[in-house]
Amino acid sequence: MILTAATTDLFAFDEARLDELTTRHGTPFFAYDLAAARERFTRLRAALPARVRLAYAVKSNPGLPLLETFAEQGAWFDCASAGEVSTALAAGATGQGMVFAGPAKTERDLQAALFAGARIQVDGIEDVARLHDLHTGDHPLPVNVRINPAAGVSEVATIIGGGGPSAFGVDEEVMEDFVTEAARYDRVEIRGLQVFAASNELDAGRLLANHRTALRIGQRLRQLVGRELDLIDIGGGLGIRYALTEPTLDVRALGAGLGRILAEHDWFTGELLLEPGRWLSGPTGVYAARVVRPKVSRGERFVMLEGGINHLLRPLLTGQSFPTLAVRPGQGVLTGDRSTATLAGPLCTSLDRVGTGDLPTDLRPGDVVVFGQTGAYAYTQAMSHFLSHALPEQHWLDEI
Repeated sequence: MILTAATTDLFAFDEARLDELTTRHGTPFFAYDLAAARERFTRLRAALPARVRLAYAVKSNPGLPLLETFAEQGAWFDCASAGEVSTALAAGATGQGMVFAGPAKTERDLQAALFAGARIQVDGIEDVARLHDLHTGDHPLPVNVRINPAAGVSEVATIIGGGGPSAFGVDEEVMEDFVTEAARYDRVEIRGLQVFAASNELDAGRLLANHRTALRIGQRLRQLVGRELDLIDIGGGLGIRYALTEPTLDVRALGAGLGRILAEHDWFTGELLLEPGRWLSGPTGVYAARVVRPKVSRGERFVMLEGGINHLLRPLLTGQSFPTLAVRPGQGVLTGDRSTATLAGPLCTSLDRVGTGDLPTDLRPGDVVVFGQTGAYAYTQAMSHFLSHALPEQHWLDEI
């Protein structure tokens, strides 16, 4: 593959920079472009109505330099553990710009969120009851409730939302019962809503259909609680492409559509919250691993790498490969004849597959396979300690 304007969004860096990185640094490694992260946040912010806040989903990549970059741009943060709260605070976040979610929050998680002053998204009456006991303020604690829509939800692959039974939130069908029971806890007050029903969606129209569902549920919730809602969290799901054949999400169309939805629902005077993680961080990173040896087994081509699911787990979980190219350090990106290869790592399990790649047929030991779009759901999602291999280095680059 030759890097062009059409492919640079897949690999974060241009050909010369990739050659330099693979020549200078020992592999395996992750490298991230903080300037690209800054540009993506600015571009998305400019596409959205003023009443739409951006909360970076820390789970996608909790690297401190990345969080500091987004904090400097005025981002909110979506946290899902006490550890993520701590990292966001260290990066410069404040509780007024933080939401906290999770389907099985421990008391430590709730205490961390309360200490930070985050808006907590409750997933059931148990969260409400525990917060009632933990909250010591003079006024009721405002919370959001996560609702699972009964219909009108669209998600291609159910990762964190979607229709049907769910470990997350309160089913819409029992929302009225939940509100009635929650009213018994007078130190907690439902002031907002969370609806999260998409993952890596590339079609702005499908996202907007889900967001309309969220506002419809919000209108009903407002009637049930008898007060105005100040925050409706419409979740994440903003997708990035993992192949040249996939479309690019039109964030301008998304922003224009959100403006229309807000105009249609003039009863809502609060703020909408988007939780992009992958869209902001994914295209900022690459992962590089050297070829240990190529092989053919019973007609199937393999490329054996020094890193596997201990560094990149997502392809095994989702069945979707990261985009790849090959670099011969000192010579640049390899071109020429190519064929599909199964990418396997060093672990003693047949599960150690990190996808497939259309790679040059003349790959040899010492060449480097570069995986694009690994700024999200990569380094911290992996089985890092399996077989006790060393962790890959992380390089944070900022070329303003």
